Amino acid sequence: MFSLTAKSFMILLYKKERTKQMFFLVGCLAGKRGMRDLWRYMEKGERDNHTSPVKFILLGMGNVPSLQTLLFLLSLIIYLVTMAANILIVLLVVADRHLHTPMYFFLGNLSSLETCYSSTILSRLLASFLTGDRTISVHGCMAQFYFFGYFLVSECYLLAMMSYDRYLAICQPLLYASLMTWKVSLQLAAVSWLVGLFTSTVVTPFLSHLRFCGPSAIDHFFCDFTPLIELACSDTNVVRLLVFILSILDVVFPFLFTLASYVCIIAAILRIPSSVGRQKAFSTCSSHLTIVSVFYGTLIIVYTLPRTAPLRQLNKVFSFFYTILTPLVNPLIYSLRNREVREALRKALRKALACTQSS
Repeated sequence: MFSLTAKSFMILLYKKERTKQMFFLVGCLAGKRGMRDLWRYMEKGERDNHTSPVKFILLGMGNVPSLQTLLFLLSLIIYLVTMAANILIVLLVVADRHLHTPMYFFLGNLSSLETCYSSTILSRLLASFLTGDRTISVHGCMAQFYFFGYFLVSECYLLAMMSYDRYLAICQPLLYASLMTWKVSLQLAAVSWLVGLFTSTVVTPFLSHLRFCGPSAIDHFFCDFTPLIELACSDTNVVRLLVFILSILDVVFPFLFTLASYVCIIAAILRIPSSVGRQKAFSTCSSHLTIVSVFYGTLIIVYTLPRTAPLRQLNKVFSFFYTILTPLVNPLIYSLRNREVREALRKALRKALACTQSS
């Protein structure tokens, strides 16, 4: 009875004073059992009062001061070229009437998406290189994850829509004009953007409601799902299951659809008797096939590679490929391998030169 009263008094004293010195002073009155119960109470109170960090630290590509300037210059060049090349593709598709076809309409959407995609990750990375400040607020981190997921899923579906367009053009050429109308093209592009928006809007609130009470350092150069989940100390089973289901619908399904489309396309090309005809047919889809291979190849490696300590740097390198280098490569591949895009670019340059000379 005395032990119970003493223990209650100690708890009351601890709640009121919050001083461990007084707690130990009266501790002898409760005995070992009372001390043990009170320690549990204190630990539980400390856990309950623990709050999530206000900021995260993005560790980036590594802490090598001698490489920071080089990485900054490389990232800046990539960002400027990516933005200029993708915006140029969009302007060419809008301005040149010869490019007013479903194929180039999808290409314009892809370039618009890549412009936003690069700005989501590279702008923050450049700011950290320039200022040396690697911290990012929790709200800023969730916003970056939201837009990253939005554009990633939209690109998966947009690449699938582009493969369907090439399938109809090569495997169903007589029905292409009636099946791939402007209305259908607009609907397919809208679905790509809306699915990405829906997915990110569903996942981000679940992620933002997790409690992050461990270390605040994110071992990545942007706020990705897996590095964030590793820092969570609350139950992550629900959000993991949700992301797994949505990954099947938003990444695996578009990938399999794209793969099936190209299997049919390649089979149809191989049936063409003329070598000139085969080369012409393959040239219409080779650029898109190259982009799909680079994008999905690196994406699959990143999310299937175990996140063990020795492989984390390799994981970052492949993440760099599909988040930063792919938006750079896309417009270059299309402009170098596509005759109509090159011709539209020549026309635009001639008009710009003529306007400059006349003024």
